This record gives sequence, C-alpha cells and structure tokens, in this order.
Amino acid sequence: MSCCAPGEARLEFEAPTVAREEILLASRDLGDGTRQTDLSVPGVHCGACIAAVEKTLSALDGVTGARVNLSTRRVAVRWRPLDGNVPDMVGALARIGYPAHLQSFEADRTDPQLSRLIKALALSGFCAMNIMLLSVSVWFGADGGTRQAFHIISAVLALPAVIYAGGIFYASAWNALRHGRTNMDVPIAIGVTLAFGLSLYDTAQGAEHAYFDAATTLLFFLLIGRTLDHLMREKARSAVVGLARLVPAGATLVEKDGTRRYVALPAIESGALLFVAPGDRIPVDGVVETGRSDLDRSLVSGESAPDTASPGSGVQAGLMNLTGPLTIRATARAEDSFLTEMVRLMEAAEGGRARYRRLADRAAALYSPVVHTIAALSFAGWFLATRDWHQSVTVAISVLIITCPCALGLAVPIVQVMAARRLFERGVMVKDGAGLERLAEIDAVLFDKTGVLTLGRPRVANAGEIARSAWPIAVALAAGSRHPAARAIAAAGGAGGADVVFDEVREIPGLGVEGRARGKLYRLGRSAWALGGDAGEGSPEGGSVVVLAGDGARLATFAIEDRVRPGASEMMHRLRQAGLPVEILSGDRAVAVQGLASQLEIDRAAGDLLPSDKLARIRELADAGRKVLMVGDGLNDAPALAAAYVSMAPATAADIGRNAADFVFLHEDLSAVSTAFDIARKAKVLVRENFTLAVAYNALAVPVAVGGLVTPLVAAVAMSLSSVLVVANAMRLHSGRLRPGSAARPDEGRRAPVQPQTATVAGR
Repeated sequence: MSCCAPGEARLEFEAPTVAREEILLASRDLGDGTRQTDLSVPGVHCGACIAAVEKTLSALDGVTGARVNLSTRRVAVRWRPLDGNVPDMVGALARIGYPAHLQSFEADRTDPQLSRLIKALALSGFCAMNIMLLSVSVWFGADGGTRQAFHIISAVLALPAVIYAGGIFYASAWNALRHGRTNMDVPIAIGVTLAFGLSLYDTAQGAEHAYFDAATTLLFFLLIGRTLDHLMREKARSAVVGLARLVPAGATLVEKDGTRRYVALPAIESGALLFVAPGDRIPVDGVVETGRSDLDRSLVSGESAPDTASPGSGVQAGLMNLTGPLTIRATARAEDSFLTEMVRLMEAAEGGRARYRRLADRAAALYSPVVHTIAALSFAGWFLATRDWHQSVTVAISVLIITCPCALGLAVPIVQVMAARRLFERGVMVKDGAGLERLAEIDAVLFDKTGVLTLGRPRVANAGEIARSAWPIAVALAAGSRHPAARAIAAAGGAGGADVVFDEVREIPGLGVEGRARGKLYRLGRSAWALGGDAGEGSPEGGSVVVLAGDGARLATFAIEDRVRPGASEMMHRLRQAGLPVEILSGDRAVAVQGLASQLEIDRAAGDLLPSDKLARIRELADAGRKVLMVGDGLNDAPALAAAYVSMAPATAADIGRNAADFVFLHEDLSAVSTAFDIARKAKVLVRENFTLAVAYNALAVPVAVGGLVTPLVAAVAMSLSSVLVVANAMRLHSGRLRPGSAARPDEGRRAPVQPQTATVAGR
C-alpha cells in the first residue's frame, strides 16, 4: 500500500503559521521544564512515514523526543523552550510533505479521503470494463477503421481514469520524489503512464494493438486494495475521538458572591467551585462540597448501579450526575483530569497496534527499487540486443505491470472481508481487520464481569418469595425511580402498583424512594435507610438487597441479581480445550467476582479494579510475552480494550467500549468469543496460503515478462488472475461449515447443554 494518503500529496505543503501562544496553550507541562504538544498528522500511513516524522522533529532545537501513533495519526512532541522560543514543529513537518495541525477531535470527524477513493474506484471500474469489451472485439478480428475507432474510444474512456483515479498514485509518487523519498506508488505511476502513453502513440500510428485496458484494469484492482486498507485503518481512531467527546465544553462556575457564570473548560483552575446540575457530566476532578446525588460511575469502576455522592466524596471528570444538584471543588485542571488521562491511556495503548504493519512496510521499502531496477535492466538489455525502442519499452511496461503487488495487497484484506461476512452471519461484527490476525495468535483471555460474562440486566431473584401484599406498594414506589434495581422491581411486579396512590413520592439520591399513603411512610431502598436503623445489609454472595419498609417495619426484601450470559459455560469449556488460560478483571466487589469465577470454573479472578489496574495487568502479561484477548463492555474497560493484543465487546457495551474493541458480538450468546477465535485461525491459514500464491506468482511472472513473452495486456490479465486466485482461495472460508462456538476443534461432537445461571448484580 502507499506511503502517503490519497488526495493529500497533491496539496502544496506551505508551512502553516501557528502562533507561539497557540502552541503553548495546547501543550501540557510535564515538569522539569519539559512540555508536550500533540499534533495531528493525517499523512502518516506507514513505517517510513513514522521514521521521517520522528527524525525531522527530533532534529529541531529544543525537541527532546517525538513519538508517532500510527492508528490515530498523531505525534506527541516533547520539547523545552530555548530562550523563550517554541520549536517550529508544524512548519518542519510541512516542509517534508506532512502537513500537521494542533490536535482537534472535531477536525478528525470527516473523511474526505474515503470519498475520493470510492469515486476513483467506481470510475476506474466503469472505464476498465467498457474498454475490456472493446478490446474483446479487437481480439476477435476487428480490423481497419473499426479497430481504429475502438482504440480511439478506449483512449477517450481511459483518459479520465488515468487522470482522476490514477491521480491518487501520481500525487503520492510525486510527493515522495519531491522530498527525496520513494514508495510503492512510484513504479505504479510510471507503469500506468508508459502504458497509456505508448497506447496513444500506437493509436496515432494505426497499430494493431493498444494497451488502454492494461492501464485501467491495473488501476481498478489496485484501488480495491487501497480502499479496503483505508477502511480498516480508520476504525482504529474512533475510540479515542468518542471518548474525548465526553469532555464537556465548559462548566458553571460559582463566584465568591454566589453568582454563577458559564466558563470554558480550559479556564477552570484547581480550587474553583463548580455547580453540576442533574443530567450533566462532571467537568473536572473534584470533591463534593454540597448536595447529594446518584452518579453513574461506570466510567471509573464499571458499576452498573449508580453510586451515592455526598459532601466529601471524590468525583472524576466524565461521570454523569443523575439525580440531584451538586457543588464540587475542582482538584485538578481539565488537562490533568481523569477523563483526559483515559484518552492518553487509549492513545498510548493504540500505539502498539502498528506492529502488524512492519512486514508490509519492509516489503514496500524493497518493492520500489527492485522493480525499477528489473524494469530498467530489461529495457537496457532488450535495446542493446534489438535496437528496437518500442519493443524495449513494451517489455519494461510489462515488467512494471506484471510485478504489481495487487495479489499481495489483496492477500490480507480479501480474507478479512470473507471472515467478516462469516462472522456477521454468526452475530459478530469485525471492526478492525488486523484484529483477525491477532485473534488467531492469542494465548490468554481476560473477561470483564457485568455486561460481559453476565447480561448486565438486573432482575428480582426471589420474586416468588415476596408477599403478594407487598408488591403493589413496591411497584408504585419503584415507578418513581430510574435506578436499575427499581426498574427491575417494577418489571417483576407488572401493573400491580396501579391500585396504590401515594400522597407524595420522592427519590432520595443514593438511598431510595419514599412515599406516604393513608398517613403511613413507606420506603424502598437501602436497608439501613428503609428500616431507620444504622446497620447495613448485604447477601453473603455480595449481591444487591433492596428493602421495602412501612414506618420502619420490614415488609419485603428483594434480592437483585444478574444472569450469566447464555453459552458462557460452553465457551469456557472450548477455550480450555484450546489451551487458553482465562481470567476475570472486574471493578465489581471481589466477593461477587470470586463467586462467578467459581461458578464458571475460572481459576483466576480479581475485583475492585480501576481502569489503570486492568491496563497494568494486560501490560504485565504483554511484558511476559503473552498475547491477550480482552472482552469488556464499559467505559472503564476502554483503555484495557485498546491495550490488549486484541479485544471484543458486546453490542450492549457503552459507545466507547464498542469503539475501542476490534470485534462486537450482537447476540446474547457468549459462544461468539470461541466462534470468532475459530474463524480467525482459519483466516490466518488462508492469509498464509495467499501470500504463498502471490510470491509464487511473482517468482514465475517476472522471468516471463523480462523474457519478452508477454504483452502489457497479458501482464495486466496475469496480474488480475493472480488477484482472482487469492480471492477464490479466500472464499473457501465462506464455503466451509462451522458451528457457532467451535473454537478449538470444528469437528468435535455436539455442543454442551447451556444451563441457566445467575450472578449477583454489580460492577463490570
């Protein structure tokens, strides 16, 4: 694939003007006088790009280090001001052909490159097919004026394809050459130009054959691979962008005289007093000064049930305030907040995903000079032997075309497409094609708990034990709350609360719901609060207990639990058969996690974990050489999903969790994990076979082309047939029969029966 983005290289890279104040405002102080500025560099697409960007920035006075993140196309630059001067980072990158701008998540939302690729693909396909139809007539005997007319029509059709579709390769090749580099698009551009130019010459001379079909067919197949590659890369960036959008634009600042005013997020300093209304997100890390409310802490701990915030409680940026107004004292600026750190963790973790491209980058570095050398030697040898420049040019064109890496370029993407279709039929969406390669190589699996191993939907476990007289009261109170436990009680009780009328129903954030009927006070919520006592209550398994009381007397106790996902036991069985160790990493209480681990026969499980703890465990395994599959769903899992060797999330996951994952399974059945693993292993075998076929093709085709035994058209057809061959081989993945859940051995016997299972409700 090309080194530079389509459409970008044709721009004139004049160094943009970025004010010193803008750089300083966008940078962060790392201590010891060092600052970091994050730049967006859309033109970074391969290892050669990374090397050029990092080398250029590191050579600037004051820059102490530069690190490129390939998946997000951003570079983190560490620098020290020298005599008050800011290094000209943006200008330096522009001068070597990589325009950059200060990082902006909103600016990265559009994708004009994809639109350009699709248009070029459509145009080249239309022109190639029509020119091929005209060429068939020439092959079967059209001569004289008819043949000449067909050549002229072919030239007219080929011209827009070469200019517009070929412009993608011309722009990339020119950008590389004008900055003293080369890439895979240089020989492609030369081959297309020579084929089109020689065809025009032959048409003007009334020759029997022209090769417009060769040029357009070549462009069409190359653009197929280029578009697939672009689609795969863009998926990697969505998780960081989505998480960053959780950051509020500003907050309500409470002045010393009690007045309130809205200020932009960067203007909030540590120590500022902020007002947070219900339904708003916490803007920065802080401590609650006044107020009481339920908070959605899934971003931090993964708890599905809201947690209570009261005076003295610490809160993190990005948490959702659910029920009551709060006044918080900021303890950090936005750039140092929890949510910003989450973004940094994900970007740092995603940086490791570029490893799978190293082989392709090395091949790209060798391809261009080798092909140029072979084509030049072929031209020189034939010209010295025959003194026929037309024949010599024709041979050189044939070499350039027949050695086109289209089959190599399609070897991986086409298998990914077929595997994606196979997985989709089984309810699994592939978000990152490279994830298929990594999934086939895993040697450990880590699971989140709630929403992954369990369904994340609370229910009343002891509904049959609740007195009939208690249901109407409980349902009527539960209808006044949005708490998950209250919704579970309301759902279990049906419409039974319609006959109970309360004088007043109010929700006490973090405690429960209370109401008065016929002079009696009823409460539904936490045990100590409902009973009016001081003792808390909880099940020994760590479950959630909700108490209904009337004037302090217990009327009913509701045990809230969550169900284990269907297929969980079968999936664990098959993963163990495949020799994969399994762990649970959860933000839930340790006792609940251990209970589920025992139920599913999982040897290692850890609870009460923060996002950084999960990330640390994954890095610990990675340092030990393990390739980890992480299956999670919450916002708190996003850094772990990004850091894992490969990741998966259910469709019910938070947006950020889904965006960070390589795979998303749509059905409740957890056997999707083992199904995806099996298909990934099959895909890996097919990729290796495709690479073997592509290499064998080139080993055979190059000597034939150098020997002058093929015309440019035959070369283009041979190149196309090599592509068809790898496509046909990839289709074997779809033709085979595969049962859902067959992770270890597709030919094994019947699936184990799925037993109904439950787990206590809590965190992820």
